[in-house]
Amino acid sequence: MSLVEFPFSTINSRVQTRMALCSKTAGVVLLSAMLVCLAARPVEAAELKEETAAAFDRYIGVSEKRIHSEVHNGPFLFVDELPETRRVEVYAQLRTGQVLVKQVDTKEEGYRIEVPGGRIHDWIGLLFIPNSSLAQTLAVVQDYDNHQNIYKPEIRHSRLLNHNGDHFKVFLQLYKKSLVTVMINADFDINYERFGVNRAMSRSYSTRLAEVENAGQTDEHELPVDDAHGYLWRLYSYWRFEEKDGGVYVQLESIALSRAVPAIIGWLVNPLLRSIPRGVISSLLAATRAAVSSLGTTREPETVPWHTAPKI
Repeated sequence: MSLVEFPFSTINSRVQTRMALCSKTAGVVLLSAMLVCLAARPVEAAELKEETAAAFDRYIGVSEKRIHSEVHNGPFLFVDELPETRRVEVYAQLRTGQVLVKQVDTKEEGYRIEVPGGRIHDWIGLLFIPNSSLAQTLAVVQDYDNHQNIYKPEIRHSRLLNHNGDHFKVFLQLYKKSLVTVMINADFDINYERFGVNRAMSRSYSTRLAEVENAGQTDEHELPVDDAHGYLWRLYSYWRFEEKDGGVYVQLESIALSRAVPAIIGWLVNPLLRSIPRGVISSLLAATRAAVSSLGTTREPETVPWHTAPKI
């Protein structure tokens, strides 16, 4: 879907910096899905049903076909599909520090994909990091051992489990304290691809998400995977990076699966579900920009390039 068809917001750099300093929201948009689910604050157990997981897989399949087409045939960044006059205006906004965020509802042959017993949260954000290089930006986002510092306090612990070429296995412990305290132990498989010398992308897939009961207490323990409160069942993230205009454009799409909101409170919760991810993605991108900018304003020469990823 085009940007024109979806409402989006812009957030200036002053507000964004304040959000980053106050929130420093957690890595690879992990907190996005957590906060969305916390809005409803269900307390009873919610087992992930087979039909719910199958619907999410179907949604991901359709989304990845779109993503494959975009990265190979364009538009690489979602603003590039705008009419020329509007596109020039939006790029100018991005270069002044603003952030674009929009909600996505991927359809299959024009029809919405229903998710029985679950809810999909699909959002895209985009910003510009001036005076930076693709190599610098990738160095920050691939520094997984340091995510607990970049995105604290919501990332309590981060650890690189394995690294082989463009493939990473990562552990992140997510934490959020609201009216309830939620901690999730999360494992991710992350793969990077390079497209020429100035473009790259990554795909991050959750492989294990386990809620932690009695976080911080002596009887702290994990709840059964996919059979806890349903705060977060799946989390897939897709990052795109393009170096041009004297810096790097960073685009993030986060697709998460949580339990459904009961119809009786949907009128109250659904507006919040739509508003929270916008701010969360913006804060995440701002924290990434702050970390890259802290490396210095001198753009480094490109390192030895990765192989150009073949078309799938």
